[in-house]
Amino acid sequence: MQLKISSLTKHYPGVAALDGIDLDIASGELVALLGPSGSGKTTLLRVIAGLLHADNGQVLFGDVDATRLSLRERNVGFVFQHYALFRHMTVAENIAFGLRSRPRSRRPDKATIGRRVQELLQLVQLPEHGGRYPDQLSGGQKQRIALARALAIDPGVLLLDEPFGALDAKVRVELRRWLRRLHEQTGQTTLFVTHDQEEALELADRVVVMRNGRIEQIGTPDQVYHAPASPYVFEFIGRANVLEGRVEQGRFHCAGLQLDARDVADGAARLYVRPHDLVAADDADAALHGRVRAVHRLGGRITCEVEVDGQPQALEQESFDAGLAQAWSVGDQVRLRPTRYAVFP
Repeated sequence: MQLKISSLTKHYPGVAALDGIDLDIASGELVALLGPSGSGKTTLLRVIAGLLHADNGQVLFGDVDATRLSLRERNVGFVFQHYALFRHMTVAENIAFGLRSRPRSRRPDKATIGRRVQELLQLVQLPEHGGRYPDQLSGGQKQRIALARALAIDPGVLLLDEPFGALDAKVRVELRRWLRRLHEQTGQTTLFVTHDQEEALELADRVVVMRNGRIEQIGTPDQVYHAPASPYVFEFIGRANVLEGRVEQGRFHCAGLQLDARDVADGAARLYVRPHDLVAADDADAALHGRVRAVHRLGGRITCEVEVDGQPQALEQESFDAGLAQAWSVGDQVRLRPTRYAVFP
């Protein structure tokens, strides 16, 4: 089902939780709402679900205006961070809850509900767990059951609020890859909230980066990572080096470095570059000149801190092999150039 958000606003005293949100999600798309605490992502998810009402704006599910409909009337599946499973019910009873709670005229018979529960247990790869209780499950298993319960009602849209936030790092990685495979099986229109950049970039078809109740950028994971639309997005997603300099006649100048910046007006500017996009330079006349302050090794990753004259902070240069970077030592004089970068006024 297609989801369309138009001019959505939600205010609390002194705070604009949502400030004119416009967002189109295609049927079958998996979209991440990414941002820090207070950016408005969970508020947006709850307004879409019908758990909160917006002050202004419109929520459309397909051709249906759902702006004033209740959670039940919207027919959305909602998965909470902390599972929210009923502890006194078995796994099978938890999954069946949404179907059994329907009005009598729309409630499937007992046999149909039983078949649906077994189908979902197979889908989430827990076919033998129907008779267990939530306290007998691991965190990852509980989240799978919470997802199965949300899918049981055949929702038009699936909404997930920090679905992996309560899990340890290894389980979180395993479960998000499993969820991606599940999405490819079901084709369910899905919107999930996260503050984890890696999670959003690995899992989503598109990422919506939010800040202070507004959308900073919408794009594929590659677009928001490699072509950030603003300094905020560049620094929020992944690691970034920032260099102070000037743009003159379409060229960025800084500490001996000159780079193309034809789309930026003349004047003070900043260059943003990822640590892994800084490489050793052969040309001494078109490079950053610096001194290695520290070298850190973590597995196959080598990170060098490089002090550059006139810059308030050391740069990070990162390599994933044992080549030139491994030969650098503290105190070495080095030359660097960015292979990919962005310049902002």
